[in-house]
Amino acid sequence: MSAVLSRINGPADLRLLTSQELEALATEIRETIVATVARNGGHLAPNLGVVELTLALHRVFDSPRDRIIFDVGHQTYVHKLVTGRRERFSTLRTYGGLAGFPRFAESPHDAFETGHASTSISAALGIAKARDLTGDSCRVVAVIGDGALTGGLALEALNHAGHAGTRLLVVLNDNELSYGPTVGGLAAHLTRARAHPTYARVRKRTLDFVRRFPSGESLAKLAERLKGSVKYLLVPGVLFEELGFRYFGPIDGHNLPGLEDTLRQVRDMPGPILLHVVTRKGKGYLPAEANPDRYHGIGPFDPATGEPANHGEDPTYTEVFGRTLLRLAQVDPRIVAVTAAMRDSTGLGPFAAAFPERCFDVGIAEAHAVCFAAGLATRGMRPVVAVYSSFMQRAYDQILHDVGLQGLPVVLVMDRGGIVGEDGPTHHGIYDFGFLRGVPGLAIMAPRDGNDLQHMLYSALRQPGPCAIRFPRGRVGRAGLDRELREVPPGKADWVRRGTSGPGILAVGNMVQPAAEAARLLEREGLDPSVLDARFVKPLDGAAIEELARRHGSILTVEEHILAGGFGSAVSEYLLNAGISRRVRMQCLALPDRPLPHGPADRLRQDAGLTPEGIAAAGRCLDAVGAERREPVTRAGEAVARGPGGSGGRGPE
Repeated sequence: MSAVLSRINGPADLRLLTSQELEALATEIRETIVATVARNGGHLAPNLGVVELTLALHRVFDSPRDRIIFDVGHQTYVHKLVTGRRERFSTLRTYGGLAGFPRFAESPHDAFETGHASTSISAALGIAKARDLTGDSCRVVAVIGDGALTGGLALEALNHAGHAGTRLLVVLNDNELSYGPTVGGLAAHLTRARAHPTYARVRKRTLDFVRRFPSGESLAKLAERLKGSVKYLLVPGVLFEELGFRYFGPIDGHNLPGLEDTLRQVRDMPGPILLHVVTRKGKGYLPAEANPDRYHGIGPFDPATGEPANHGEDPTYTEVFGRTLLRLAQVDPRIVAVTAAMRDSTGLGPFAAAFPERCFDVGIAEAHAVCFAAGLATRGMRPVVAVYSSFMQRAYDQILHDVGLQGLPVVLVMDRGGIVGEDGPTHHGIYDFGFLRGVPGLAIMAPRDGNDLQHMLYSALRQPGPCAIRFPRGRVGRAGLDRELREVPPGKADWVRRGTSGPGILAVGNMVQPAAEAARLLEREGLDPSVLDARFVKPLDGAAIEELARRHGSILTVEEHILAGGFGSAVSEYLLNAGISRRVRMQCLALPDRPLPHGPADRLRQDAGLTPEGIAAAGRCLDAVGAERREPVTRAGEAVARGPGGSGGRGPE
């Protein structure tokens, strides 16, 4: 254990250190973070950039009495190290270990659970208002990056906070990056702050210039006009001051003494304060400094070289999507791509390089991305909105109101659908079927492999209305990709195998392959299950579902999604409305109705029973329930079980 870091068991210990010890501690913290992320994966560059800022905050403020809210929470590794979690830090992002984001259950120093961008100012203002109403005297600090500040929620909160006049400190961590370079007018505004002198200096020079001339009312008015124009041109704080904040900065975010002095000056000032801090993402680790977007979030790597530890040979779903979209755009000039600050992460890098004028990165603004795409669609364009599944939640109103109700041909591509692993509950894409199923006219597709993905994208861009494609994180497998793209008939399922006994397994997306393996396990026991790949969550292939029911008298649905409102629910509703639910035994194998923890995706699937063995066990039990009630099968597919119907059971919890 590092010499100084080993003595830090809480923020109070930081206040006992000398300036030399603080410098040594910053170095030790960076070394610890690099070593841990190299082993476990995680968010490297954001945490390396906030070492001094986090130390200064904890030396000046009294956490947990004072509440410090970190936006997104992907830069809280330093915070965890100095708030009593040092000895467990090696478990970061491992199953049962420390989370990669703030969690109430871990520490009272985690004032708010976060994982998505732009929430900190809203939450901090709520905490500050509660403080005022209860007569408390705690201080409240929101730490937000310039990338997160592009989100509409952050701007709404700034507007409210300035109007409310509540005592609140917003620390703007300006590192010019979110996942990639920050985009938008606000980013340009902050860039001017980094490049130009402060207002006080400009004002002094202006007045010195005016004093050279004879005094007079006209010159005084001229000076005021000059002062105002220069102020609005050069001073970044004007924007925040117009919103009702007192602005300070920009200051060096790696100068620890300067940070502490400034924080002490502003911490008890009345009203809302904004402190503009400039930091360098990835500071202290040269590969991350040189390429901060690559090291924003990274898997295990060799700390000596910075190169990934595992080089997969098979393409990822993300790569297949990006290549297919580029291929289609080369022959159809109407195709445009839209993303929300995640161009490279969603596979759009090659598209942007080939067609920069047709690729739009709107910043951390998912709702705007969807509404913007709807506007493009009204003028004959074919927009593809590429966003992670868990982030698409933020655009629900626009999906419903601006795309669905108008029936516009917008393609929503949701990467990271299902369990994502170590990033945990805020990032698992396990709610998308549920919130999308109610959107009128929206087709929802889920490919089982890379081939399906490319054919579904091709098909979606040929449909007259809106479509959503949801695919998992990971690699597509060793199966080769078809050279010729073909259209997938809307709402048409695909028979993986047709059987005559045992359960009828109806799976979707990345659960189709495990379902096929489960069928092979059951076949060894003398059963002959069918496996049907639904391909579509909406619309469903009613004819295929009814055939599955006739063949087996039972249906086991399998999905990597929560049970409520998901694929199994849709199948159950179909059987009920078709009037055959009482003649079909049914069970829904899905994720439980509770937040899913962080950990390896395979382990989380195992816990939920979403493995070949788990699916086979569920199918075996379902078949056994109806064994005594099942009519003899005289011809394949004729007998239908007469056992009590149902809307499906829960997946293992």
